Amino acid sequence: MAEAIARSPRLEALFIAPGNPGTAALGTNVAIAADDVPALVALARAERIDLVVPGPEAPLVAGLADACAQAGIPCAGPSRAAAELEGSKSFTKEICDAASIPTARWERFDAAAPALDFVRRRGAPIVIKADGLAAGKGVVVAQTVAEAEEAIRAMMDDAALGEAGRSVVIEECLTGDEISLFAFCADDTAVLIGAAQDHKRIGEGDTGPNTGGMGAVSPPAGFDRARQEAALDLLVRPMLAEMVRRGTPFRGVIFAGLMLTEDGPKLIEYNVRFGDPEAQALLIRLQSDLLPALASVADGTLDAADIRFSDDHSVSIVLAARGYPGRPAAGGVIAGLEQAGALPGVHVFHAGTRRDDQGRIVAAGGRVLTVCATGPTLAQARARAYDGVAAIRWDDAVWRRDIGERALRASS
Repeated sequence: MAEAIARSPRLEALFIAPGNPGTAALGTNVAIAADDVPALVALARAERIDLVVPGPEAPLVAGLADACAQAGIPCAGPSRAAAELEGSKSFTKEICDAASIPTARWERFDAAAPALDFVRRRGAPIVIKADGLAAGKGVVVAQTVAEAEEAIRAMMDDAALGEAGRSVVIEECLTGDEISLFAFCADDTAVLIGAAQDHKRIGEGDTGPNTGGMGAVSPPAGFDRARQEAALDLLVRPMLAEMVRRGTPFRGVIFAGLMLTEDGPKLIEYNVRFGDPEAQALLIRLQSDLLPALASVADGTLDAADIRFSDDHSVSIVLAARGYPGRPAAGGVIAGLEQAGALPGVHVFHAGTRRDDQGRIVAAGGRVLTVCATGPTLAQARARAYDGVAAIRWDDAVWRRDIGERALRASS
C-alpha cells in the first residue's frame, strides 16, 4: 500500500508506522506500533495528516477509525463496530444469516466440552475457528475428529491463541476453489477492486499448518470480472445493507474470502482490510491513483472513484523464516534484494525485516519478504517471480515452489 500511495501525484508526505527498511525508501518511518491508537492519532494531529490509511486489522478492531473521527481526521477504514466483521467470526455469521448470505452451517461455543461433543456427533472433515483475531492462524480444517478435538483443546483449554480462542465457531467444511474478493466500500456502495487466490498452507500441495499466506495469484483462473461482480452482489452488497440497517455502516476495504462450491459461491469470512500477500498481487496491477480512491472511501463519495487495473497477471511469493508459522529463525542476513528488484516485472516488498548494526538487512519476523512479478500471461508472471526469489540470498528462507501451479493448470 505504501508503494502504491507513494506513486500518487497528489501525495505531499507519507508517514508509515512502524515501517521497515523497504518502506523507508517511500516515506518517513515512525516508530509507533500499528495498534497504538493514541500514538497514531497524536502523530496525525502533529503532522496535520489529511488521510489515515489503516493496514492491518488490529488497530481497526481497537477503534482507530473512531479515534480519528473524534479528532476530525479522515480515515479510510471501518469503525470499531463495523470492524467486528473481522474481529468476531460469530458476528459475521450472524450478519450472513440476517442478510441471507450463503455460508457454511455453523455453531458457536464458549466451552470446550459441548464443542467436543458437537464434533464427535458431526464427524469430520470439519472447521474449527477461533472467534477472535488470531493473525491468520486461528482456523483449523480438521480432517479427523481427533484433529478437531486437538484444535478445540488447544484454543479453549490451553489458550494457545489467547483471548481469540476463548470461544470458537465450528462449521461445515466447504469444498471447492477458495477465492479472495476485494472491494472498496462506503455505506451501501461497493466498487470492485479485483480478486486473487491465496495459498494458505506452509507446504507444497497445500500441506502443513495454515499461515497468514504463502503466495497469491491475480486474477484467479476462471473467475473473471463478471463472476467477481456477481459475487459482490451475492456476498458483499447485502452485508453492507445489513450494516447500514443496524446503524454501523462499513467504510473501507472489504476482503471476502469465498469458496466456489458446487452450489455456487459461499462466504468463508470477511476481512476488513487488504490481505497479505493478496494486496501485493493486486496493487502492482493498479493503473489508477490509489490515494483519491482511499479518500473517497473515507468521505463516502466512492461512486465517483476512478479505479483501473491492468490486464496483466501477477504472482506473489512469500519468503518466510525457517520455523514459521511456529518459532521463526531471526537475525539471518539477507542479500540480493537489489538484484531481484532489478529483474523485469519484479517487485520485492519487505515485511519482517530490519537493519542490523552494520546496516545489513536481516530477518525479523515470520513472513519476511514478498517477491512479486507481473506479466502478460500467468506463466510469465510466475517465472519472473521465481527468478526474483532465486536472486535473493538468505540461508533461513523457506518458500513454496508451487505458487500458481494449480491456476496454471486450470487456465491451460
